[in-house]
Amino acid sequence: MDPNEKLREEFNRWAEAGRGEGMEEDHLPIVLPVLDQMHLTREENVLDVGSGAGWLVRLIAERVPDGRVVGMDISDEMVRHARRNYVDVDNAMFVVGSVDEIPWDANFFTHAISIESAYYWPDPARGLREIHRVLREGGKAWIAINFYRDNPHCHQWAKNFATPAHLLSAGEWEALFLDAGFTDIAHRQIPDPTPAPESYSGRWFQDAAQLRVFRQTGALLVHGTK
Repeated sequence: MDPNEKLREEFNRWAEAGRGEGMEEDHLPIVLPVLDQMHLTREENVLDVGSGAGWLVRLIAERVPDGRVVGMDISDEMVRHARRNYVDVDNAMFVVGSVDEIPWDANFFTHAISIESAYYWPDPARGLREIHRVLREGGKAWIAINFYRDNPHCHQWAKNFATPAHLLSAGEWEALFLDAGFTDIAHRQIPDPTPAPESYSGRWFQDAAQLRVFRQTGALLVHGTK
């Protein structure tokens, strides 16, 4: 099966199970510092790659009332949920599309952001080249992920993923940004201050102690400028 089709099927299942709407609570502690670092002004045009049920598009739309926010997701079911959830957000729209071939004109967006999506991309190098294409000169790309090589406390996730995922280091992501044509590339780690529970019995971590140190290590943010 085509990798993009496999991703679409998997995230359609997530959407039908209501998992898209739960992502805001899960990811907000790492996303708010990214939004602050973006220094968005009222008139920005922003692309959210892997926008899911649309919660981040809503947050960004509030910060760019005179601009436009486009949420793109490979899952048509996620896009349907987002359109239903945020029909009243006038400066937002949602489209079905893959980062391999973004359905938008070149040189349009001032910012592109992707939260917890990039490691699922079938071809991250191609995805970053596409993001570079749709950004205008001086535009910035921001990618934040929790699954990356420099945080050993997430490596075990791979066995639970239903689709292939790329476990890359910060340096490897920076090299992909460079190859795609970006400059002023940098990365940082964003700790999640959410307290860990006393006990943990889920399938993603060995125990509460591992979850705690995972959050302390934090998400990886990589960014660059066109």
